[in-house]
Amino acid sequence: MLAKQLHSWLIPTTDVPTVAQRRLWFWVSMAIAIAHLIPVLYEAFSSPYIVQDDARQHVFWMWRFIDPTLFPNDLIADYFQSVAPWAYTLLYRGLMSLGLTPLLLSKLIPPVLALITTGLAYRLSLLLLPVPFVGALAALLTNQLIWSHDDLASASPRAFMLPIFLAFLQALLQRQIGWSLILMVLQGLFYPQYVFVFSGLLVLQLVQWQHGRLSWAPERRTWILSLSGLVAAFLVLLPFVLSTSEYGPVITRQEALQLPEFYPGGRSVFFNNEPFAFWINGMRSGLLPTFKPPIMGFGLLLPLLLRYPQRFPLVRRLQNLNVFVQLPAVAIALFLAAHLLLFRLHLPSRYSAYTLRFTLILAAACSLGILLDAALRALQGRQSLWRWGAITLVSLLVLAYPFYLSPVPNTNYTEGRLPKIYGFLAEQPKDSRIASLSRDADTIPTFSHRSVVVSREFTIPYHVGYSNQIRQRAIDLMEAQYSRLPIALGEVIRTYNIDYWLVDDNAFKPSALKKSWVRQYPEALQSALAQLSIGQPYLAQVADQCEVLEERDRHLLDAQCILRTIKKPY
Repeated sequence: MLAKQLHSWLIPTTDVPTVAQRRLWFWVSMAIAIAHLIPVLYEAFSSPYIVQDDARQHVFWMWRFIDPTLFPNDLIADYFQSVAPWAYTLLYRGLMSLGLTPLLLSKLIPPVLALITTGLAYRLSLLLLPVPFVGALAALLTNQLIWSHDDLASASPRAFMLPIFLAFLQALLQRQIGWSLILMVLQGLFYPQYVFVFSGLLVLQLVQWQHGRLSWAPERRTWILSLSGLVAAFLVLLPFVLSTSEYGPVITRQEALQLPEFYPGGRSVFFNNEPFAFWINGMRSGLLPTFKPPIMGFGLLLPLLLRYPQRFPLVRRLQNLNVFVQLPAVAIALFLAAHLLLFRLHLPSRYSAYTLRFTLILAAACSLGILLDAALRALQGRQSLWRWGAITLVSLLVLAYPFYLSPVPNTNYTEGRLPKIYGFLAEQPKDSRIASLSRDADTIPTFSHRSVVVSREFTIPYHVGYSNQIRQRAIDLMEAQYSRLPIALGEVIRTYNIDYWLVDDNAFKPSALKKSWVRQYPEALQSALAQLSIGQPYLAQVADQCEVLEERDRHLLDAQCILRTIKKPY
């Protein structure tokens, strides 16, 4: 009796769910999303010096919208502003006109996107299997997916890709021409790379598999949808094709092979000698960099369940199954194309990772619903303790995933460790510039709104015109910081108009230097180590004399004081 009641409540027998059923499980889905958001918001607002890792790149320069005099003649700010998509910039700028700051927006936008993504996952699932409970499962797995990775939490352009992608899939399945075109344009204005995924899906709509062979799609509406969508894709990408970046050209594969930045230990690891790591789970080069949440592996069961409709009757209600073939096909094709054209289509994993993850998430929700339906049918009339135990175990595995896999949520928030130094620098002239090889320099632009000469976070190597300058800056700072000659230090201070120099207690220890991010410049690293083996660098000699502030073993030195020591005998 219990199994029958539970079965009728979770999986109604009607092919078309009632409005009440849809509303009930929709709000359950929203409750699931809110439950996932609580720890995210707690972490985001646990300190005034919390910022998401990638937001340090994509958001800091937007303080210029509040005060245009900030970051004057700043290569780093200019570069990241130039590569920001148009709609992304416009959205932030519009919201900032309401009095919100870039940092606050970077924490408020992800929860909004998460709720939208959850609602879209629920509705999309109903187009595949019209069972509202399965839609709630899809919403649950989607939340586990988006908070197992930091993309949505970053509030960067790729965070907007997730809801737009699900919305486009829904419009595509429903053959909504107008919405498909709007979403195509939106994706191009927020995250242009994914327009290629949308285009690939549109192309596949034009063919179908019937009677063991391929044929053209017969529906006129499908042709109108696909061709108009491809025209929209061409038009939205045309400005990117015709425009030239002052920081270009894009680096080639041959050039990247020569740079340590693209190897383990570098800022943008891509190449790897291990084939599996390179082709499958490489964060930038791999087909599917992470398999999280692992519960999405249930999606791999769907083809098997389809073969046994007698044992798993709910498979008969599945719809739009072509999407489970088309999504992987587009993902793999674009993944290979991106490798072939490296780096003109940017990173291969950008096309395959979420395309495959969402394929598995949607398939897993359907598979779990089908398995639960079969289990509850089997229990009716035969109350078996082990069957109830199996159902309970699987349910707990799905529901409790965030609690047994750490860390979830994986927001990749980082806390600035130097509030006193941030406050001091924020009071200095707006054209102040700070030099440092410490990782703490990554957060100075975000929390002090002052320029840094270079830091690891900003050493992005994909545009040659930008990366060459950044690389030279890092090498110059290394040579100056570890030189025993005062004149070398003075020349770098004057060249880059440095006002302050930040060092930490480990800066002059060879063991720490070998592990620091500057190891991606091996020749400069060897030179620095050689200098340290001879004696104390000049910067270390004058550190106590020119220190203006010390916090947590970090020392902020006055560059003008350093220059004065150079002009007189020391």
